[in-house]
Amino acid sequence: MRVGVVGVGGMGNVHARKYALMPDVELYAYDRNPDRLDVYCAQFGARPLGSLSELVSGVDAVDVCTPTDAHHDVAMAAIEGGKAVLVEKPMARTPEECASLISAAAKKGVPLMPGQVVRFFPEFAAAHQAVVSGRVGKPAAVRMRRGGKAPKGSDMWFQDHARSGGLLLDLAVHEFDWMLWTLGDVRSVYSRSVRLGHPVEGAEFEGDYALTTLQFESGCVGHVETTWMDPSGFRVTLEVCGSEGMIEYDSRSVSTLRIHDAAGSRSESNLSPTHDPFYCELRAFVDAVSSGSAMPVAPEEGMKAVAVSRAAIESAKSGRAVSPLEV
Repeated sequence: MRVGVVGVGGMGNVHARKYALMPDVELYAYDRNPDRLDVYCAQFGARPLGSLSELVSGVDAVDVCTPTDAHHDVAMAAIEGGKAVLVEKPMARTPEECASLISAAAKKGVPLMPGQVVRFFPEFAAAHQAVVSGRVGKPAAVRMRRGGKAPKGSDMWFQDHARSGGLLLDLAVHEFDWMLWTLGDVRSVYSRSVRLGHPVEGAEFEGDYALTTLQFESGCVGHVETTWMDPSGFRVTLEVCGSEGMIEYDSRSVSTLRIHDAAGSRSESNLSPTHDPFYCELRAFVDAVSSGSAMPVAPEEGMKAVAVSRAAIESAKSGRAVSPLEV
């Protein structure tokens, strides 16, 4: 399968490392920065293409790894070209943009998948299965936390909320998607944000923190803590409390490989490359396209996660609870 990656920044590099492990994938790439594209292709053995239209016409599937504000237009070009599309999370900036991609893909009859990779982490997949199988009884409360230092990206695009949507869209969408997948639809969203609640003048402000409460149709309550202001580094936690039991996970308390060498001391994943969550996600996409089976993550699910993110943003701005159906 000829897979074309659009955008060779952070996520483009992550995806290329995983595709390189697949002997049945030929990798192609396009980026608006030709120098960066050349370095990328030399590193990963990808074939550089000179334009988006050239890439779309020359591949079987398109993997969109651009900044969020370009997701819709790049994915739409791929769909109009009749190609299968994987779009990194969040699927787009708004539910309306997501809906237009879903409609176009349906008309063209091409596969479309949002890249909600948390579903492919073994801990979160196991927790999901434990909840839906009833092992913890009826879920009453779920608490999730994700964050670390503030990302920047080329041209500081992460910190431009018009482009990234801020951490409630770029980061919290992971937790919102897992909760929707596991617990069902959300009735209302209430969020408080340091940045949105207390506007800061000037581009030098790089942090943000938000606490979001979700009321599910089932009656379960979700709490999502999201931060780009943690100097201690990245951390993810999960707690599910139900009538028959409880699940806990903390990324800092899980055993990992500890490497000591001339570069210093560091922790690394103890998963093999082909059990890595990003590998599993991309492998599932490639296999579904090859076999013509349903996408592992439906595009409508990506749209629902974006709707909850937008509701959280509106709630943080207005100070009131917001339904995802309002945005």
